[in-house]
Amino acid sequence: MFCPLGLSASDELYLWGLLALTLSQADDRYELVATPHWCLRQLGIVDSRSGRGGEQYRLFRDALRRLSVTSYLCDAFYDSVRAEHRDVSFHFFSYDLPTDPSSQRAWRLNWDRTFFDLAKHGASHLRFDLELYRKLDPASRRLFLFVSKIFHRCSTLPQFELRHVAVEVLGFSSDVAPRDLRMKVIRCLKKLDANGVTSGSTVTRVAKNRYVVNAGRGAYFNRKATPDANHQEMQPVLETLVHLGFDIGAAQSLLRRYPVRLLEEWCDITQAASERFGRTFFKKSPMAFLVDSVSKAHRGRRTAPDWWHEVRRTEQKTTKLSDESQKLFATIRSEVFGQSAKGTTGSKDAGLETAADILKTV
Repeated sequence: MFCPLGLSASDELYLWGLLALTLSQADDRYELVATPHWCLRQLGIVDSRSGRGGEQYRLFRDALRRLSVTSYLCDAFYDSVRAEHRDVSFHFFSYDLPTDPSSQRAWRLNWDRTFFDLAKHGASHLRFDLELYRKLDPASRRLFLFVSKIFHRCSTLPQFELRHVAVEVLGFSSDVAPRDLRMKVIRCLKKLDANGVTSGSTVTRVAKNRYVVNAGRGAYFNRKATPDANHQEMQPVLETLVHLGFDIGAAQSLLRRYPVRLLEEWCDITQAASERFGRTFFKKSPMAFLVDSVSKAHRGRRTAPDWWHEVRRTEQKTTKLSDESQKLFATIRSEVFGQSAKGTTGSKDAGLETAADILKTV
């Protein structure tokens, strides 16, 4: 794992949560176009009554920045579709965001195709109770993902050595004393037992300073999968349409009549026009402008305006890596490939490496 900007323990929630939201969409795309408010509300970080802006949104943007420059390299990655080990390299996603923090325009995340294909083929193993996941601490979250992957196929957990689970799976430091590692793992197992994810969990001593972890599949996995919610209700563009002034019925009608991609594009154009030129830009209203534009664009009689393309190009230029980020990248290149690149520091996080290892064996 190469993490030039470092990683936070909470970044895993954003990564797997955004991936789950993308996989839940009706259309099969390698991108997620949504407002930050929609994303955070779906992830349970803010609710429908929360204001747009504030600390949660800054933390969200910072997490996306860190995750976007994180790369994964493995010469023995197990591809469950091909049923063979592969030599792979991927990052998670790239993004295109408005530079103005107060902008109401949608954010665009483009998933790395290699990573997304691997995740998509293992989607049944990546679906889990997000509410349960959020209320667990970071170590218990990793254990939850790890045992979920196994309990989809087996009723009992193979006997893993305690140190392997504590260090390689949960991300605790290898310098922690064995007794303390044991207590940390037991604490995580108790939380999963209490939520029905595991049952009869034990940490058994098999030799001096050597323990193994045992656990059975809990009642959590006996629940029947509930049907997916109405895809229209999950569409992030629906919230954008409502914010523009449409009522929920009219917004759903537009979703039924026009492709989502077309609505996303013209919603962004409408919001950009409102922010750039003000309400006087519209002859009647933003809603009338959007409906007229979408209907004509759908018939091939209107294309996106030149000024909007110029706004997009300007934003893409201003969202390039800062000088500090470029120096950190240079450092990583120097440490990995030699002294041909200049730099001084680099960083790595065991937590997200564990998350990638979870996906590796799906």
